[in-house]
Amino acid sequence: MDRMTSEPLLSALRIALGPTGVLTEAVDLARFENGWRYGKGKALGVVRPANAVETATALRLCADHGARVMPQGANTGLVGASNPDASGAMVVLSLERMNKTIDLDLGNRTVLVDGGVLLSQLNEALKPHALFFPVDLGADPQIGGMVATNTGGTRLLKYGDVRRNLLGAEVVFGDGTVLCDLNRLRKNNTGLDAKQLFVGTTGLFGIVTRAVLQVAPLPRQRAVALVGCRDGEAVLRLLAALEQDLGDVLSAFEVMSRNALGPVFSHQPALRNPFGAALPAYAVLVELASTLPATAFAIGDVLEGTLGSHLEVDGDAVTDVFVAGGEEFWNIRHHISESLRHEGRTLAFDISVARSQLPAFTTTVERLLAQSHAFVRLCDYGHWGDGGTHLNLVWRDADAPRPYAAIVEELQPRIYDLAVRDFGGSYSAEHGVGPHNQRFFDRYTPAPVKQLGALLRQHCDPRHLLGTTRLW
Repeated sequence: MDRMTSEPLLSALRIALGPTGVLTEAVDLARFENGWRYGKGKALGVVRPANAVETATALRLCADHGARVMPQGANTGLVGASNPDASGAMVVLSLERMNKTIDLDLGNRTVLVDGGVLLSQLNEALKPHALFFPVDLGADPQIGGMVATNTGGTRLLKYGDVRRNLLGAEVVFGDGTVLCDLNRLRKNNTGLDAKQLFVGTTGLFGIVTRAVLQVAPLPRQRAVALVGCRDGEAVLRLLAALEQDLGDVLSAFEVMSRNALGPVFSHQPALRNPFGAALPAYAVLVELASTLPATAFAIGDVLEGTLGSHLEVDGDAVTDVFVAGGEEFWNIRHHISESLRHEGRTLAFDISVARSQLPAFTTTVERLLAQSHAFVRLCDYGHWGDGGTHLNLVWRDADAPRPYAAIVEELQPRIYDLAVRDFGGSYSAEHGVGPHNQRFFDRYTPAPVKQLGALLRQHCDPRHLLGTTRLW
């Protein structure tokens, strides 16, 4: 469908959504066509409905004209799943105008929000009530996109992912059918929990236009420690001790390898290196959070005392302990990705395995690299508290015997095979599935799961007009 043959569709969309609801000029389309890390395409136009009714109308019109549609939230994904393909024939359906409703039920501690509301916008509205939506991450996505991708984040250990905090959803199917399941119930054991069919399925079954979320009380106090550990097994022993003694208030357990820490302190001179020249094999960022006032529960003292007790038991495996109350240590964690870009080429993996297998998995990857790709450094970090690890393979072009694309083709399947087939893990812990990792979905997803997904998609999007990813 080119611009000439598509003019009847674009005209019908303008009539239905108004002049601000449809964009077609190249200067306006550019920000919808390019992904944050991966994904670059060309759109026929962008439609921006203001509610579920307009969304349904737009989808019916696109279906009538045979136009494929790319649902898009804030376009912050990392697997290319929110961008149109290169055909120039896809319509991007953006939720950015669907950002008005933030309806808080204080007594129920829930909130009804439009799908286009940004995470930062929601938390700003919740802050005066000492509440927040506790799915925490570096980007600022829209709520509809967070549901579609089942966002996790750095505090999943305490608060869970979006799936755990979602109570209701309004979804528009590919043919324009509207499913409204906006109940605010935490307990509803009456059969199929329909809303969960749309969590983590990247918008291929339908577009989330509104959602009901449970929100959490803002902590009154936090305490953060940075703990140096001799090896991965020491990291797991520390995690076990903290969960045993402080499980009620342990909100984050982030792990950074020596190779991931080094570039941060090399390229971020404003950040203090508490370790000095001798970086530990692993640095663990531990965070405690509590709604209790400091007069009842001095969280920093409790953290120091617990770490002191752990040192008495496992002191030989713990190299350093630093305790702080602010964002100083989190800033180290948040600057890893940016710092690694200064080191050369980066091949990034978002992997999860059972927590108990993380040291063995990491060691296996290191041995693989040493044997076949000695010029590549493993710079790993991530959410060991929930089994997630970001494996970043870094090298300089000057040291590489082959072009970047060839090395990626050599390493990517081998790393994923290790994770999925040898360690029973996942090739996408939290980033989801998109064109960037389509072939690995095809390789690892069991046939019965594909068949079930195909049946659901046939009902929700019978003409397969939503998205570019071919999951079902």
